[in-house]
Amino acid sequence: MKDWLQQRVEDHRSGQAIGVYSVCSAHPMVLEAVANLAKNTSTHLMVESTCNQVNQDGGYTGLRPADFVEFVARIAGKVGLPRQRVLFGGDHLGPYPWSQLPAQHAMDKAAELVAQYVSAGYTKIHIDTSMKCSDDPVGPLSKLTIARRTAALCRAAEEAGKRAQNENLSYVIGTEVPLPGGVAGPEIGMNITTPSDVSETLSCMHQAFSQANLDPAWDRVIAIVVQPGVEYGNDGIQEYKPELSYRLSRFIEGYENLVYEAHSTDYQTRQSLRSLVQDHFMILKVGPALTFKFREAAFALAHIEEVLFPQGSSNLSRLIDTIDQVMQDYPVYWKDYYQGSSQEMRLERYYSFSDRIRYYWSDQNVIRALTRLLKNLGGREIPLSLVSQYFPMQYPKIRSGILANHPLSLIADQIQTVLWDYHQACEGYA
Repeated sequence: MKDWLQQRVEDHRSGQAIGVYSVCSAHPMVLEAVANLAKNTSTHLMVESTCNQVNQDGGYTGLRPADFVEFVARIAGKVGLPRQRVLFGGDHLGPYPWSQLPAQHAMDKAAELVAQYVSAGYTKIHIDTSMKCSDDPVGPLSKLTIARRTAALCRAAEEAGKRAQNENLSYVIGTEVPLPGGVAGPEIGMNITTPSDVSETLSCMHQAFSQANLDPAWDRVIAIVVQPGVEYGNDGIQEYKPELSYRLSRFIEGYENLVYEAHSTDYQTRQSLRSLVQDHFMILKVGPALTFKFREAAFALAHIEEVLFPQGSSNLSRLIDTIDQVMQDYPVYWKDYYQGSSQEMRLERYYSFSDRIRYYWSDQNVIRALTRLLKNLGGREIPLSLVSQYFPMQYPKIRSGILANHPLSLIADQIQTVLWDYHQACEGYA
């Protein structure tokens, strides 16, 4: 029996121009905003985590796969979204976190990673074995090597699925994406995937799955990751241009049960997202654009706080100064992404589309500052004139009684401005 995602793919291939957006974030306020939208629109919530973010060692979130499932389920329960309408996907599952190890050791780790994801209840599994390990030969890995490693991890997933009675797994294959975490450096540059690349990948993968006696699993491969010509850098966005991806879009029509998955769709316009779905880039991944909107809202509230409270007050949250200090003290998550003078790097730390600041919201000092900010503003009415100044999109909603004049409501609505674009593009309303 097909699950919701598999049915959506089948409906898309039968001629319905519908899609699926998948949220890649572990930020609790982002997840709550997404869960609320799914509840209010009677749709499903698809949440994904990467191999670096969540793994058997805890990842950079400190969460193992079962922990992440429980974390998201708890948020869904809080807003009243039924658990059966929450689906989990694993993104870039492969040896990347252990690529400094010899291939066999790294693949053993990756097999355990995949098994834990499946055992925890993840049903959408993107296997990515494109990254080299310490003893791999010089040069890029061959497509055949990637395919064989993908099949090996698929077998680990299938075996874990049998043990956990989670056997109806959907697989995503393909490697036409940046390494987990995004594009390093300020420049945008990509090559649109060619039909011949897709054909060769599918041929190698099918051969590897067949040789590994994984034909039933191959039938549940629903998507291949490609680059349709969308990307973003620190201050630039590469807009989707359908005419440049026309051949790629038409090519997948020759494969009855497959669609494309597009990564880095953040910051695309609603119409561009709709065009992507219509062109069979059916599964749209989004993450940094959501935490970017959270950051916008949090900074706007911090500016409101500075207006309403005396500058010398010990009660000020000093959120912006606090998170910037933490970023400078622990630059590991942004130092390879931002370049230039101290002023230019400060600008990028705060406002870059790459949104490397998202890695710092879980720092305890930042959490304390944000908590103080929300307490300061949550206990009083924010003057409408300041709402108009700092939240112009939310101002008319508050005036008309649609939205509460409260910091948490302002943050959630700011995040949902992005989510509505994805929802409407995937449901065919754009």
